[in-house]
Amino acid sequence: MTSARFLVVLDADSTLIRNEVIELLAEEAGRRDEVQAATEAAMRGEVDFATSLRSRVAALAGVPVAAFARVLSRIEPTPGVRELITEVHARGGVVGVVSGGFHEILDTVAPDLGVDRWRANRLEVIDGALSGRVEGGIVDAEAKAVALQEWAAELGVAPHATIAIGDGANDLRMMAVAGLGLAFNAKPAVRAAAALVIGPRDLAEVIPLLP
Repeated sequence: MTSARFLVVLDADSTLIRNEVIELLAEEAGRRDEVQAATEAAMRGEVDFATSLRSRVAALAGVPVAAFARVLSRIEPTPGVRELITEVHARGGVVGVVSGGFHEILDTVAPDLGVDRWRANRLEVIDGALSGRVEGGIVDAEAKAVALQEWAAELGVAPHATIAIGDGANDLRMMAVAGLGLAFNAKPAVRAAAALVIGPRDLAEVIPLLP
């Protein structure tokens, strides 16, 4: 079993990367405005995340899988993210990403940035196009907290040696179970609940907080 000195877990959309992937996919369907409004409400904690995600994914029905390549070409890593990940590794730590977004994008973005492990939702594809449904269970706030705890246990990392970084209401549970919860580029409710507020633009600001 691999061991680590500490574990850093980040959200993906608007944290690891500057984009909201579901909005880029919705643009392919000509429905970006409605999906963007629903995403913002979910991130503020005004609606149940899983319910909101299902309704937003339904708006993607019919988008061809070829859209993934176009979306990937538009992904912008957050400034400082590569420096942060490099420094975590230099200090004997592990970087995880747990996302309410999608494996179809994260499976390319995460390894490119040097992320060690990641977990996200999967979009159902039928006949080369999105069906408008999510496969399997949804990665919501509780699933994010569970992922952090499972990874820490696998790596032999004590709870106090875990750091969670996120921007939305669905990140609050993992921030609460982590040794240190950091609000980055965050909504007001998340800033209010976090141990520390950083950003909104440069993840390298986390480096001085690493053990």
